[in-house]
Amino acid sequence: MIGFSVNQREKVASAADIERYRSLPVANISDVMNRMPAGGAQLRPLHKGGLLIGPAVTVWTRPGDNLMLHKALDMAVPGDVVVVDGGGDVTNALIGELMIAHARQRGVAGIVINGAVRDFAAISSGDFPVYAVGITHRGPYKDGPGSVNVPIAIGGMLINPGDLVVGDEDGVIAVPLASLDEVFAVASKKHAAEEAQMAAIARGENDRSWVDRALIAAGCPGIVAGS
Repeated sequence: MIGFSVNQREKVASAADIERYRSLPVANISDVMNRMPAGGAQLRPLHKGGLLIGPAVTVWTRPGDNLMLHKALDMAVPGDVVVVDGGGDVTNALIGELMIAHARQRGVAGIVINGAVRDFAAISSGDFPVYAVGITHRGPYKDGPGSVNVPIAIGGMLINPGDLVVGDEDGVIAVPLASLDEVFAVASKKHAAEEAQMAAIARGENDRSWVDRALIAAGCPGIVAGS
């Protein structure tokens, strides 16, 4: 039927990939991916705290309808992250406390909703990772259409089924399967460099000479190198 499809993933991020990415902040991953992919500033963590990480089960649904989200939760395996493109609509909540309890029971690692949720008190007091763009008490429809495990996009960020999804307090990012090794290698170096810089700041030895060099290179008047 037009508008409905349920698909299996061909490949997913491995357990080894998940473990090695746990130590990397989303900001570092984002920087080395040229600051291009992002879920949008409206996509915020609503839970009390804790890292979101795992391979994506993707859902594309009609705004305000969660039939295919229910199907995705039933298909997900422990460690999966269910990522839903609901068009960014916040008129109806796509998930609430009952569905989240079902997700936790199945071992789902977290949920990302390009749409609204409800039962915010339960979500915000818990450690189960939930990201969304809005909150409303109005419940969803359960008619479809929609698709499970198809390419989706949230705020211009493309997420393919099986991609590695990472989320912290700064937001969510998806790393394509084909780029996992390259992104990890560069992001690890950046993270190590930033930790070294933090140590230099604590010692009062942080080199700030780059600021004047940048201003001089830009032709800014009144700058004397080293002043």
